[in-house]
Amino acid sequence: MSDVKLNLIAGEWLAGEAEIENRNPSDLSDLVGMFAQASADQLDATLHQARRAQAEWATYGMERKQAVLMAIGTELMARAEELGTLLSREEGKPLAEGKGEVYRAGQFFTYYAAECLRQLGENADSVRPGVEIDVRREAVGVVAVISPWNFPTATASWKIAPALCYGNAVVWKPANITPASAVALTEIIARQDIPKGLFSLVMGSGSSIGQRLVESPLVNAISFTGSVPVGKGIASAAIQNLTKVQMEMGSKNALAVMDDADLDLAVSLALGGAFGGTGQKCTASSRLVVHAAIHDAFVEKLVAGAQAMKVGHALAEGTQMGPVVSAQQLSENLAYVDLGKSEGAELACGGQRLEMPQDGFYMSPGVFLNTTTTMRINREEMFAPLTSVIKVGSFDEALSVVNDTNFGLTSGIVTRNLARATHFRRNARTGVVTVNLPTAGTDYHVPFGGRGDSSYGPREQGRAAAEFYTTVKTAYISAGAPQ
Repeated sequence: MSDVKLNLIAGEWLAGEAEIENRNPSDLSDLVGMFAQASADQLDATLHQARRAQAEWATYGMERKQAVLMAIGTELMARAEELGTLLSREEGKPLAEGKGEVYRAGQFFTYYAAECLRQLGENADSVRPGVEIDVRREAVGVVAVISPWNFPTATASWKIAPALCYGNAVVWKPANITPASAVALTEIIARQDIPKGLFSLVMGSGSSIGQRLVESPLVNAISFTGSVPVGKGIASAAIQNLTKVQMEMGSKNALAVMDDADLDLAVSLALGGAFGGTGQKCTASSRLVVHAAIHDAFVEKLVAGAQAMKVGHALAEGTQMGPVVSAQQLSENLAYVDLGKSEGAELACGGQRLEMPQDGFYMSPGVFLNTTTTMRINREEMFAPLTSVIKVGSFDEALSVVNDTNFGLTSGIVTRNLARATHFRRNARTGVVTVNLPTAGTDYHVPFGGRGDSSYGPREQGRAAAEFYTTVKTAYISAGAPQ
């Protein structure tokens, strides 16, 4: 039995009340490790210590905080190959994607390291004579970070980095399915010049540790990425304590391909957007809205491209798509394949479990044809290497189909027509819009978030993150007349 990886509780690495095993979805004989599960008492203890540590952290100077975040980011980038390999081993995404994710996580920390030095306020004169006004942002307090398994390092980092930058303490509950990446990031953070207990790692199930965390009156803000049902449950719990919430949830992103599109570019964008990360992205292109005039040619190239994709072990050279993350996810994916066929959609290729040299959760990328907007496969987030083609007769119909969803995270259009691109940018009801680019892939220095069931609360990333991780204080000063 391998050594058990521990939680970071009130500044100390501690065993928990139980352990879980973590296996490589590319090869189930590969045990990544055993990981401790925190107890309720440990969670309470670390929350109390976090409040004390946050008060101390608030007294650190800007340059001292900046040095901490810069050191974290620099180490992540320097160790991108090592930690990216670990990430791919436990999550299943191809090695290039794993390394890229860790490097991007480092960039989040170095970006917010610089933001430590840019915390500028405002000032104004009062409507009352002799009174001046100072407006500044202060830390919100203790932030609970609940992150998903599909981007176990990057998503956590784009929450943790701004939380620390703006002076908060962080209690992090990562997804239980990818604990190795969480421990690796925590080890880097814990080595820094920070108060004891400022940063905590509490691995555990969502139903126990997660629920207790979001219900705690010791938490001032909750940043969550995950499913809509869980997000709504968190919001219901948080409102009992009037806890601030920021939630990124589901999606059903559409890529519109117009009759004037560069066909090869459109197919490339669709394949990368639909099947990158094994389709396990909140920004995945799960609906391909294609103009009738280009439909048949697009579908022919799309299906051929999907069939040609190399599915294999995440760490194997040449792998374009790894396994899905777990047995449960694979079962849910295959159920959506059956559902689509029962609804009348044509499965043009893929959508099957694959037998590979290693025992893992492999699935071929699937393409549905002849689908309609009313089908559940076009209404629900599948989080699978599956995409649906919806044929439309005009630009106006395409835009209407793109917007026909309860979600609103990302959308894209492939066109050479500037007027269409401009109209689409202005009228697509999503938080992120792309033109001649995949729906997946965002920059770290600008806001990220959606509309509808996709997001709730202030935006993530960039300077917009200050809205969530800080609270505004307005001070009125009457200095009197000089003597």
